[in-house]
Amino acid sequence: MNFHFLDFVLRTPWALRPETMNAYAAVLTARYGRRMGLVALDDDPNGGRRTEPVAARPNAPARAGSIAVIPVRGTIVQYADQLDMCEGGTTTSSISQALNSALVDETVGSILLHIHSPGGSVYGVQELGDEIRAARAQKPVVAISDSLAASAAYWIGSQAGEFYCTPGGEVGSIGVWQAHQDVSKMFADMGVNITLISAGKFKTEGHPYGPLDEEAQRFFQARTDDYYAAFTNAVAKGRNVPISQVRDGMGQGRVLGADAALAEKMIDGVMPLADVIRKMQREAKSTRPAGRSAQANRNELDLLSL
Repeated sequence: MNFHFLDFVLRTPWALRPETMNAYAAVLTARYGRRMGLVALDDDPNGGRRTEPVAARPNAPARAGSIAVIPVRGTIVQYADQLDMCEGGTTTSSISQALNSALVDETVGSILLHIHSPGGSVYGVQELGDEIRAARAQKPVVAISDSLAASAAYWIGSQAGEFYCTPGGEVGSIGVWQAHQDVSKMFADMGVNITLISAGKFKTEGHPYGPLDEEAQRFFQARTDDYYAAFTNAVAKGRNVPISQVRDGMGQGRVLGADAALAEKMIDGVMPLADVIRKMQREAKSTRPAGRSAQANRNELDLLSL
């Protein structure tokens, strides 16, 4: 199996739907098992492709008031070298770069975060969320779940000035989890004995060659609680609601459909992507030069094909 991926999973706190991690495990089992002659399955249809966000605009000559669309797709990690371990996805660093490019571009009037993601690692998400919330003071920032914004992806979307969900979409999964795997029996059955040599009282805490002791479990639970506090505080600020409403409502870790999410004030409305873009166009109309053509408006709607 892919031990680099396993090590990455076990050492990373996740704001990611657990079933997504199960899907990765199935893909990796098929891929590496096939190399060993154990299974014969088709290749991953996604081909392990990575998605690097770029603030996109229509191909027509740029005009003041254009909408920059930043895609947030697949599993979210912090840096590009982690994407191969997650079968592709999006990095917080590249989203940040696209966001800053859109902010300094004088032809961009507003920014749309186009999200379809199950979430990902917590690393880099808090910083990106802070950037998005700060960006609202410079230009309108809108997010849409089309069709999934879960965990870290919801964290990111909730920091936009407005957050929408498509009628068939869903949002939520507000929570953080970690995993510990005890592989001692597997190695014992293989006749392998592991001896850890370390310096520093807690250097090997949480190692996979034995059960997690109570002290280590308390520590990892405390770290998970810290990340959860950061997540829920960010959602409360971004959505302008009390922290109690985030923790006691908003699905409590579950993913909610569009209408239920709207009732919980997790989003601002339910509408298709095309309608969100039209709404952004209408609201930006007063800031655009007079005489903007219908063709220019149609060019902006061509972003739907991205």
